[in-house]
Amino acid sequence: MNDELLRILPRPPEERADAARNRVRVLEAAGRLFAEGGTDALSVDAVAREAGVGKGTVFRRFGDKSGLVSALLDRKERELQEGIVFGPPPLGPGAPPRERVQAFFSAYITYLADHLDLVRLSETAAPGARFRTGAYVFWHRHLELLCAGLPDADHLAHVLLGAVAADLNTELLARGIGWDRVRAGVAAAVDAHFAAAERP
Repeated sequence: MNDELLRILPRPPEERADAARNRVRVLEAAGRLFAEGGTDALSVDAVAREAGVGKGTVFRRFGDKSGLVSALLDRKERELQEGIVFGPPPLGPGAPPRERVQAFFSAYITYLADHLDLVRLSETAAPGARFRTGAYVFWHRHLELLCAGLPDADHLAHVLLGAVAADLNTELLARGIGWDRVRAGVAAAVDAHFAAAERP
C-alpha cells in the first residue's frame, strides 16, 4: 500500500533558481497578507504587489487564487502525507485499517481546524477545485486502500472526505457545532462502516 501512496505523494517542483526565489517571495507575501487581512486580502493583484513581482508571474506559477492558497497549505499537507507514509502507527503503517482511518481523520481535523479559512478558499475558489488538488487525490486514495474490504471503497472514501469539507464545517461551526462534535461524528461514521462490514 505504501508503494502506491509513494507514487502519488506530491513532490516539490523542480525549478530554476530565479523561479524558486519568486515562488518564495510570492508565498511569503501571501502569508503576510493573509495574517493581516484573512482570505479577503489574498487577491492575485495584491499578492503580486506585495511580493514585488508582476501579476503574470503569480498567474504562471500558481494559476488562480485557489492555486495560491493551495501552495500556502502545501507544507502542512506534506507533513500529514509524510506521516501517513513514513510515520509511526496508527497514522503510519503497521496498525489495522480502522485505526489508521481514525488516526487520519483525527490528524486531518486538527489541520482543518487550524487552517479552516485557507482550506475553504482552496476548496471553493472554483467549481470542483477541492477534487482537483493533489492533496485530495492523495487523501482519497489513502482511504480507498484502507477501506478495501468494505463495499465500494472508492465511493466510501469520497463520502467520508465529504464530512471534512471546509465549506460544510464552516457552516457547522456557525450553527454551534464545534470541533469536538465534528470529531465524534466522523469517528462514529468510520466505526459504523467498519462494524457493518464485520457483521456476519
